[in-house]
Amino acid sequence: MPSTRTWFITGASRGLGRAFAEAALSAGDRVVAAARNVEPLADLTEKHPDTLLPLALDVSDRRAVFETVERAAAAFGGLDIVVNNAGGMLYGMVEEATEKQIRDHLDVNFFGAVWVSQAVLPHLRARGSGRLLQVTSMGAGGGMASVGFYGAGKSALDSVSEALAMEVAQFGVKVTIVQMGGYATGLFTAGTTETAPAPAYAGLRAELEEMWGDEAGPEASTAAPAIMKLVGLPAPPRRLILGDRSFDHVLEMDRARAEQYRASESLSRMAPG
Repeated sequence: MPSTRTWFITGASRGLGRAFAEAALSAGDRVVAAARNVEPLADLTEKHPDTLLPLALDVSDRRAVFETVERAAAAFGGLDIVVNNAGGMLYGMVEEATEKQIRDHLDVNFFGAVWVSQAVLPHLRARGSGRLLQVTSMGAGGGMASVGFYGAGKSALDSVSEALAMEVAQFGVKVTIVQMGGYATGLFTAGTTETAPAPAYAGLRAELEEMWGDEAGPEASTAAPAIMKLVGLPAPPRRLILGDRSFDHVLEMDRARAEQYRASESLSRMAPG
C-alpha cells in the first residue's frame, strides 16, 4: 500500500464517517468523502482543498454508487481503503414498521453497503491490495426489541462480509467487519426514522427508554485512533469489536447464547444431521 493512501468513506458528513475522514486527512492521506448531503463538509474541504473530495451520494442508488466510485478512483488515481459506514436507524417494533420503512432502511444499511463493495472491488483487485472496512454493530449477532430492523441489516452485512472476505483474500484485499459500539454520532436523532407507536407496545417502549437512558456515548472521534491502527496492520483481524465496554457486552452476549444452546442440548441432539 502506498505511503499516501486514498480513502473512500460513505456517510462521511457526520459522526463516525466524518471522524474517520478527519483522522485520515490529519495523517496525510487523501479522502473521498461521500454523503447524501456534503454541505457539512464545507469547512473540512476548505482546510484540505487538495486532499479531500466531497461527493454527493445516495448509496441506495446502485447506478449512482458505481458512477461515484469511478469518479473517486479517477480523482486520486485509485483507492486503497474503503469504509462502508453509511447507515440509519429504524426505531420501532416489528409489527409497527411499514413496508416502505423496512425497504428504505435495508436499501441503505444493507444493499447500499453491498453496492459499494461491488463497485470498489475491481479497483482494489487490480491493485492487488486494499482494505475494506464494513461497519456493522456490536448487536449484529442478535436482535433487540424496537431496533430489530437495524440489527437485521447489520447482521446481513456481517454475514455477507464474512463470505466476501473469503472470496477476495486471494487478491490481496483484506476485509474487516468493524462491530461498532455506541458512539455519539447523531444516529438516534438525525439518522432515525420512527414508526407510528402502537398502544399495545407502550409499556415495553417505556421500559426500553428507561433502560437505555439519555447517555449519548463517547464522541465519534475517540473511535478514530483504533481505525487508523487497524488499517496499518499487515494482518488485520476479520472481525473487530470497537469499544471498551462494547467488547465486554459482546462477550457476555456470546456466553448467554452458548448457555441457551446448552440448556436445550438434549432436544437438539434428538434429530439427526
